[in-house]
Parts: sequence; structure tokens; C-alpha cells
Amino acid sequence: MDFELSPRAREFAGRVGAFMDREVLPRHREWTRAVVREGKAGAAFMPELQAKARAEGLWNLALPDLAVDEPGTRLTNLEYAGCCELMGRLAWAPEAFNCQAPDVPNMITLHQCANPEQKRAWLAPLLEAKTRSAFGMTEPAVASSDATNIACRIERQGDDYVINGRKWFSTGAAHPRCSQLMVMGVTEDKGERTRRHSVVMVPMDAPGLRLVRELEWMGLRDHVAPIGELELVDVRVPVENRLGAEGDGFKVAQVRLGPARVHHCMRQIGLAGLMIDLMLARAAERSTFGRRVIEYDTVQRWIAESRVELEQAKLLTLKCAWLLDRQGHHGAWREVSLVKLAVPSMLQRVADRAIQVFGAMGGTDDVPIHHALAYARLMRIGDGPDEVHLRQVFRQETPPPWTIAESPYVVPAAT
Repeated sequence: MDFELSPRAREFAGRVGAFMDREVLPRHREWTRAVVREGKAGAAFMPELQAKARAEGLWNLALPDLAVDEPGTRLTNLEYAGCCELMGRLAWAPEAFNCQAPDVPNMITLHQCANPEQKRAWLAPLLEAKTRSAFGMTEPAVASSDATNIACRIERQGDDYVINGRKWFSTGAAHPRCSQLMVMGVTEDKGERTRRHSVVMVPMDAPGLRLVRELEWMGLRDHVAPIGELELVDVRVPVENRLGAEGDGFKVAQVRLGPARVHHCMRQIGLAGLMIDLMLARAAERSTFGRRVIEYDTVQRWIAESRVELEQAKLLTLKCAWLLDRQGHHGAWREVSLVKLAVPSMLQRVADRAIQVFGAMGGTDDVPIHHALAYARLMRIGDGPDEVHLRQVFRQETPPPWTIAESPYVVPAAT
């Protein structure tokens, strides 16, 4: 692997960084006041900010397979990694570039799995930031880490599907601008366990679809893509709303989950970098027992350990992006699991150290540290818990072709 980023990757990272410094960061306090403290659905300046980003060619950066008539940059996963890292320093920054979750992985899914008519209906509005979307997979009544447990029913009745079930932790589903929902459910009771599910597109205003409540995680609200619990009772949609063939639900979900996991990791790399910057600033400014906090060996070790762990996780994430570009998800799924395990755990440790350096302030909304801690903890469960990815990684481990007794590396004591 060549660790040198291409000139194009460096150029776009530089442009995104400049836009962040010039246009995004100066509005952070305004965004926080409007969205977090006043509870508004979004900041009034966002359309203007998005127009500026688009005018500068910084639009739909995370979609490498755009058609020639679709707006965006067509960056590879590796080229996008540096841009995504910069955006990750602020939770709301990706929206300025139309690079926010869950819309990006949903757009990737529609690119790969939708037919031309479906793309016109569902994908085009997302590419133009005219709407928002959600994905309904996880269910409260079953262990959804085993996706074959998903029990929502999608039954065919003539030219329609009738959907009954309950979904929760559907990121973005509680956003007032969310108009479309991908729903995964059972369409076939028999056959292979991974061929019983399908994914269909459901309008959020469909009769029988109800937002039960907005969910928080560890007391924190996702202000960018509010999380919803949904109830579907006799929701009827045309069969033409199905993505892919009947029974392709797992295939469709994997198309979506691979990039989603890696993008989350890229953003977490940026957020961990911010945690280190905050620790350095706080420790340099504060004094205790006659010494600056940054002069204490313990604090120096925390910051140094955080940097080591961040750089390790970043290199692993770049390798994963590199493999995705060359081999696709099927050739990089092991690395996807590796980064999904390594990066959230790293961010959790770094954020915990940052809270310790900041003291009581680290747990307030004045700084984003406890948000980072909660986000990291959620990512150790969302999109597959640690235990599932550990099992996947272990399954790729092959025992050596020798026993311990036969091993040339083992030298038993003379008898």
C-alpha cells in the first residue's frame, strides 16, 4: 500500500479544511444556539452554507459512483477519508457538504440497488439535499445483531406489499424533513435464512406509518439526524418500491452497511483529533498545586497515548478505504470489521481521558467531549456490536499447519 495521498486527495482535503475554517466553524455557536438550545430542526443558515459548498465544488463528496449527470465530486473512499476526518470535528459539519449520515449510505444503496425509475423518485432528491431519509432495520423485540431475527412482515397482496412491524434506533427517522424510509422485513418464511428478507422504500407519510417517539442515547439527542422509533401497521406500498429482487434484503443491507461503518470511523478519527487538541489547550491553561496541568506526567502520558492510538486507528482506516476502492466490500469486509472494532474503542478511551483533563466542564454541553464519549459507545453497538465483528475477524484466522508438538518454534526440554 502506498501511504502517500494523491494530489487530488490533498487538494480536496485542503479545500474542505479551508471551507471549514472560513464558513463552518464561525457558525458553530449559532448552530448550537438554534438546534441544541432552542430545539429547532436546523439552523436557518444551512441552505446558504450548502449553496456555497456546492458552488465551490464541495458537494456529495462521499459518492464515488455518481453518474455523469449527478452532482458531486466522485472521490474514491481513500480520497474522501481526509475530507471526512475534517468534517468529523463538528457533528453538524457534514450536512454543509451533503455528506451526513444516514443519507450518504442510503444514497449509496440507491445507486447500487435501485432501478432508473426508483433513482428518479428516491435518489435525486437526496443528491440535491431536498429531503432527508432513514433506514429501518433494528427492532426492539428481537436481537437485531443477528439480522436473520428481524421479524417485520412484508407480505405481498396483488401489486402491493403490506408491512407490519416495529423499528427503532432508525437514525434520521425523527427528523421533520425525513420523507423516505428504507424498511427491511420478512417476505419469505421458508428457504435459506439469509434469503427471507427484502428491502422496500416507504414514504414517511404513508398511512399506517407512525413515529412513536424520538430516542436519545445515554441522555443525548442526535441533533443532526434525530433517532426514531417507528410503528408500521398495514402500511401499503407498490411492489415497485422493492430494492433488488425479493429475498435480496441482506445483499441490499450489506451494500449500505459497509460504507456506513467506514464513514463513521473516518468521522470518529477527526473527533478524536479534536479531543486531543482540547486536552492540550485545557491542560496548558490550567494550574493546580502550583504547576500547570500539562506539566504532570500523567496528563502527558494520557495525551501521548491518545495520539498513538489515534494514529494506529487512522492507518487502519486508510487501509480499509484503500481496499474498498480496489476490491469492493466483499474484498474488504474483514478490514471493515477491524476498523469498526478499533476506532470507536479508541475514541471512547480518548474522550474519557479528555473528560478527566477537563474535570466537571468535560461533562457539560459547553464542550463536545461527553457527546464524543456517548457517540463512541453507541458505535460499539450500532451497525453490528463488537462481539459480532470479533467473531467475523476470528473466523478468518487460520490455524498453522502444525501441532504444538510438531512445531519447529517449540523446543521441549530434554528428557
